[in-house]
Amino acid sequence: MDEGASGRKVIHIGLPKLSEEQLIEIGELAQETIIKHVFDVLNRSEVKDIEVTMRINREETLDLEIEVYLEVPIFVKVDVDGLIDEAVEKAYEAVERRLREIAGKG
Repeated sequence: MDEGASGRKVIHIGLPKLSEEQLIEIGELAQETIIKHVFDVLNRSEVKDIEVTMRINREETLDLEIEVYLEVPIFVKVDVDGLIDEAVEKAYEAVERRLREIAGKG
């Protein structure tokens, strides 16, 4: 069985008080941004497995935790950790822009 490169990245983003609907929208935006970036770089045939997990932690602050798992076949020459870092950074920027829009409306 081919062992491919895989990587995992977790970041925490502090969030303001948001409605349930807004939380879902933020999570979907982050997920779509990550998947789009990965497939802008790689063809579908080059991705064995991709998993993007979002968790909302409601403690003293409201945190969005993003976890990305990406597995590619061994013959695909790509820096998986670097690609995940780029994708998560793009997601962070998209979420930040959306939060500014939400704050501007409030």
